Amino acid sequence: MITVCLLGAGNVATHLYKAFRDAEGITVKQWFNRDIKKISSYKNNVEITNDIQALKKADIYVLAVSDDAISELSQRLPFENRFTVHTSGSVNIYDLDKKNRRGVFYPLQTFSKDVAVNFSEIPVCIEALDKKDLKTLKALANAIGSNWYKINTEQRQTLHLSAVFVNNFTNQLYRIAHEISDAKNINFDILKPLILETAKKVQEVSPYMAQTGPAKRNDKKTIKKHLKQLESEEHKAIYELLTQSIKKTHGR
Repeated sequence: MITVCLLGAGNVATHLYKAFRDAEGITVKQWFNRDIKKISSYKNNVEITNDIQALKKADIYVLAVSDDAISELSQRLPFENRFTVHTSGSVNIYDLDKKNRRGVFYPLQTFSKDVAVNFSEIPVCIEALDKKDLKTLKALANAIGSNWYKINTEQRQTLHLSAVFVNNFTNQLYRIAHEISDAKNINFDILKPLILETAKKVQEVSPYMAQTGPAKRNDKKTIKKHLKQLESEEHKAIYELLTQSIKKTHGR
C-alpha cells in the first residue's frame, strides 16, 4: 500500500486525488491546501488541512501546485529525507528542496476540473534521484492504470514545449475558427467531425504525411481569397505565418 499526502487544489491535484482515491494499493492520508475552502467539499472522504506543520508521515508527498509555488512550498515542508515530487512539465527536479528526496510525477494531459479523465489513457512521465523512489513512482502510476515513461528533466521540458503546440496553440486556433464562423452565424459543430478526424489521422500516419490544404499544394488563388476574407489583422498574420511554415516544410 502506497500512502500519499497531496498538496494543492488545482485541476491536476483534483484529478489526481480522484484517481488515487479510486485506486487499489493507494491511500490518500491527507490533502493539504493553504485555502482549505477549496478542498472542503472532500472533508467527508479524506482528512484535509491547511496547516503545513500538521502533515502526516507518508510514502510520497505530491506537490500538485503552480510552477511558481513548487520551490517555496518544498522549502516549507516541516520534515527531511522524505520523498517529495512535483507534477510540473517544465520545472526542474532540482527546484525541489534538497532536504528531502526528490522526484517528478508528470501526467501529460490537459486538465479541467469539471471534465472527467481516464488515467489509463494518460501517460505519466516519472523521474527520481533514487532507484527505490523511482520504483515507488512506477507503482503509483501502475495503480492508477497509467503507462509510465522514465523521462529526465530536459526531455520532460521538451515534451512540455511540444505539448503547448499540440494542445494550447491548437486550441487557440479552434477559438479563432469559432470566432470566424460565429461572425457569419455558422454553427461551430459543423467543424467538429473535421477536428476529430484530424486528431485521428495522426494516430495512423505522421503529421508530415497527414498535411493537406492550400498551403501544401501552393494554391495561391485560394490563399489570396482566404486572406481577403479575414477581417482581423491578427488572424491574417497567423494565417500567413502558418501558411509560410507549411510551404517551407513541404518545399513549396
